[in-house]
Amino acid sequence: MSKGYWVSAYRTISDPEKLAAYNKLAGPAVVAGGGRTLVRGSRVVARDAGIAERTVLVEFDSFEQAVAAYESAAYQEALVALSDAVERDFRIVEGID
Repeated sequence: MSKGYWVSAYRTISDPEKLAAYNKLAGPAVVAGGGRTLVRGSRVVARDAGIAERTVLVEFDSFEQAVAAYESAAYQEALVALSDAVERDFRIVEGID
């Protein structure tokens, strides 16, 4: 079974307080969903059309688990707290076996 990943590249952060509120809720939601945060806001070197802003990578044991964690009530609550505080490219992708 292939692993699943959340890949999130932030373009802009307009409200750091809302982002902090999101982080407080999202972290436990990710853990409850079986996710492991591999990258969060570390150093970034952007190339081509990339933007050197916050990047997050979360690993799950399966693609289905990654989708279910995103759809969970706990993570949806975190998204409400995030609201319009950021512009980001968020993807759920399937890993290679």
